[in-house]
Amino acid sequence: MVEDARFEDGREAPVNIGAFDVEGLQILSALVQDAVFPVEEMSWGKTKRRFAILLNRFRWEEGPRALQSPERVQSVLIIDHVMGVASQGVDRKSKDLVMSLMVLEFDAEEDGTGILTLTLAGDAALRLSVEALEVGLRDVTRPYKAPSGRAPDHGA
Repeated sequence: MVEDARFEDGREAPVNIGAFDVEGLQILSALVQDAVFPVEEMSWGKTKRRFAILLNRFRWEEGPRALQSPERVQSVLIIDHVMGVASQGVDRKSKDLVMSLMVLEFDAEEDGTGILTLTLAGDAALRLSVEALEVGLRDVTRPYKAPSGRAPDHGA
């Protein structure tokens, strides 16, 4: 009999995952919730059709431990097959602007193309027109203690 993997069986290792469908994107979205990044850490390689963000994400995968000893890690979020990028509430000229990523959502068309929306705090959003859903997340540094010393809190 084969058992499903359990969270408790995991080991501390850098995240390196991809999402090619909505279910995978939901997992990836949970990992990047509350990630913060300076606006200048976004880049779109129009000829390579790749959009990337270097972000500082909260380590939600640590489960209850994340609330007791909050950590962040620098990660690269890469979206491939990008045909166009639009934004709302994002001032790219404001070098001091720090964005907070809330959720990733994909609205697919019948042919596999679609719109990938990155909802940001403060009513801001990025809207990427993609030929196909292909999103990757890879940790690029060791975890570090969250500068605030706290976990993100969405309570009222």
